[in-house]
Amino acid sequence: MLLLGSVAIGMRGGLHASPAFASQDSSAVPSAASVVKTHTFVSLERVPRGREFQIAVVLEIARGYHMNSHQPTDAYLIPTALTLQLPTGFELEDTIYPKGQLEKFAFSPNHALDVYSGSVTLLLRLEAHADAPLGETEIPIMLRYQACNDNVCLPPVKMPVSAKLEVANKGTAAREVHPEIFSRLVPTH
Repeated sequence: MLLLGSVAIGMRGGLHASPAFASQDSSAVPSAASVVKTHTFVSLERVPRGREFQIAVVLEIARGYHMNSHQPTDAYLIPTALTLQLPTGFELEDTIYPKGQLEKFAFSPNHALDVYSGSVTLLLRLEAHADAPLGETEIPIMLRYQACNDNVCLPPVKMPVSAKLEVANKGTAAREVHPEIFSRLVPTH
C-alpha cells in the first residue's frame, strides 16, 4: 500500500480512504519529519570575507526508510532538494547532491527507483563576499523530501535547517574543520 497525502493506494489496485493514517496503528507510522535527522557542518572555523567555503548537510535516514534522490527515476516523484535563503553578502556557487542508489521495492518490483538511504551528505559551495556582515551569521536552509518504506510513503516534508558560522575580515587565516566530513567529499566543478 502506498500513502499519498490522505489517500492510500493499494499497489494491487483500488483506493482506500485513510485520513491521517486512520486505517493504520498511529504508533507504527512515524511522522514524516521524524524519519530524517539533519546535521550541518561548515568547512571553516571562521570564514574570511572573499573566501569560498562549504556547508555539508548530513541526512540520517531511519532504518527501513528511503527518500528519492535529487534526480528521481520518474518525473512524478518528489526529489530531495535544498533551498537557501542567503543573507546579504553570500553567494551560492553550487549545490552538490550525491548519486542515489537504484533499488527495487515490494511496491515496485520491476522498476528500480533512484533513492537515498542510511547516511547521505549534501554539499553547498558558497562564497562570503566583501560585504558579508562580520561576526556570527546563520544561513537558513530548507530541506524538501518525501520518505517512504516498503509499504507507505509519508507526506512530503519541508524541514528547516540552518548553518551557523562566523565571518571574519578578509585576510584572516582560515582554519579548516570537520575533515571527517569534508575530506571524503570531492566536489565536482
